[in-house]
Amino acid sequence: MLRDKFKNYVRDKLKKYVKDYFKVHQDVKLIAVGGSVGKTTTKMAIGTVLSADKRIRLEENNHNTDFSAPLAILGVKYPENVNSVMAWLRVFKACKKRIKNPSDIDVIIQELGTDHPGEMEYFASFLKPDYGVLTGISPEHMEFFGSLDNVAKEEMTILNMSKMGLINQDDVDARYANLLTNKNVKGYGMLSGVQYQLKIDSFDIQKGYSASVIGPDGVNIAMDVNVFGRHSLKALAAAITIAKEMNVPTEHIIQGVSRMHPVPGRMQPLRGYNDSILIDDTYNASPVSIREALRFLYEEINSPQKIVILGDMNEMGIESKKLHEDVGELMDGNHIDWLVTVGELTRKYTAPIAKERGVNVMSFESALSAGAFAKSKIEKGAVVLVKGSQNKIYTEEALKLMLHDIKDSQKLVRQSESWLEKKAEFFKTQSL
Repeated sequence: MLRDKFKNYVRDKLKKYVKDYFKVHQDVKLIAVGGSVGKTTTKMAIGTVLSADKRIRLEENNHNTDFSAPLAILGVKYPENVNSVMAWLRVFKACKKRIKNPSDIDVIIQELGTDHPGEMEYFASFLKPDYGVLTGISPEHMEFFGSLDNVAKEEMTILNMSKMGLINQDDVDARYANLLTNKNVKGYGMLSGVQYQLKIDSFDIQKGYSASVIGPDGVNIAMDVNVFGRHSLKALAAAITIAKEMNVPTEHIIQGVSRMHPVPGRMQPLRGYNDSILIDDTYNASPVSIREALRFLYEEINSPQKIVILGDMNEMGIESKKLHEDVGELMDGNHIDWLVTVGELTRKYTAPIAKERGVNVMSFESALSAGAFAKSKIEKGAVVLVKGSQNKIYTEEALKLMLHDIKDSQKLVRQSESWLEKKAEFFKTQSL
């Protein structure tokens, strides 16, 4: 009981500090990013583009919970020992100092995460973002949300709580428009008719995309950017949309776009064994992100061999069986030479359907075994897409076995000392 009381006390204090900060620093703009997928990529894209014109603050890691998000907004380090009263007292002191000191930034970019109904409403109780970005609506944390309609109710809150909302109309079903109460909302994406439309001219595996964003009042931002996947480009479209709405000069937007690079664990290309290209999309996995990654592999990659390593999708609740079967339906023997699965769910539900669709399949409990097998099958010039959820899957460890240079393992997700210790214990258990 005391622990719960202390937790509520800390949460209330952080909420107050954030409110006080924006009362004192009224010129600082807040951009909030929400959605089922792509939050961190979109946040980083916005930060990269705006950094050519604005002083920004963002946390590169996904500190987006009710405790970590307020500290990320304030630029105060999250305590290592969350159960220490003294640690939190030091945090409170740092928060007060941040409020009191003159501001050294123009814009804060913060992602807001949710895994239970009502968490976005909590953020809305003390945040009024100048811009709220909704990246998409798809199944997430279904053991708590239960239905996609409940996910939509939760995620649409970020638009309604903001002064201006920006919505990825490609990845938010139009039927959820009835949940929108904010009249000041603009769309971006590849669909015709959106206010800021992304158009792709070409793609080269070495150079990336040539594309443009067409907006109102003659806006036409042409760009060459070395990222993989249309969903990565959509994150950049969101960044350009915000930059134009903030009246950032076009030359500064183009300069910011030129700095864009893949985020670790999110469609990041790496050099692999036997002159292969590894596409590191291991940060997490959901039906939408898997579909988009496969679309990129099928439609935009020309390679003598294509291998997919796919781990289970966690937190899908009662929908898990169906959603893993749906992913199996996305597998195509005309495009994939091997599907290598990691985990029980993909083995039971995805693998059999993939086999029926003409794909060679091998299933493993461990990402380490999956990586070793995939390496044994890699032909010269192959492309290997690696994807999976984080907890108890860790497909980034499969990538390590296929890298051309082991030093590139530092570019992967979850490589801190604490994560490596956690994974070592997990894989030790698997081998028993």
